[in-house]
Amino acid sequence: MASWLTLTSRQEAWHRCAVFHGHVCPGLALGFVASDLAMAKLLASRAEDEELVAVVENDACFADAVQVLTGCTFGKGNFIHRDYGKIAVTLFSRRENRGVRVSLKADALGRNAEHARLLEKVLKGQADAEGTARFHELHRQRTEDILQMDPEVLFLVTSVEGPVPERARMEPSQPCSACGEPTMPSKMVQKPLGPLCRSCAEKESSGIC
Repeated sequence: MASWLTLTSRQEAWHRCAVFHGHVCPGLALGFVASDLAMAKLLASRAEDEELVAVVENDACFADAVQVLTGCTFGKGNFIHRDYGKIAVTLFSRRENRGVRVSLKADALGRNAEHARLLEKVLKGQADAEGTARFHELHRQRTEDILQMDPEVLFLVTSVEGPVPERARMEPSQPCSACGEPTMPSKMVQKPLGPLCRSCAEKESSGIC
């Protein structure tokens, strides 16, 4: 499957993802490849406004690459997080009223026992200097391997026929009856003493207020 990017623009896009995320890693690479594949399948170009909508199923490194490559962001309201803990993204095109879901295939990457063992040590702060250096070496290699793999060996692509998520809602704020902070009315909880922001509503329910 060819990339929708030229070789040069693909390298530039990967660099932008790395700068935005702060480092390169396998998770970022998976998000980059998944987004690239979804864009190619939809014959789409990077969203300037809300013409695309991305729905990601994890809140890890993967998600940052999706935002950079697709142009779908939280601020524009066309980037949606569903906390499923899966390495997957669904990309919708409003123009075509359809989408594609790209999800990591089971065992597509295989398992590097040394990398997994060192990752656990690094996360627990138990790796010595030599182990840490070796981990970063393996981490970089795994990242590069992902970028070089055939995307359709890594990911399963399925068509999604609408409905496309609604556009971002814009509405004037109103003060919360408890804390007084300006809040979107559609995000408030109606209570006998007036509308509450969700934070205050949660406190009231727990008896903190």
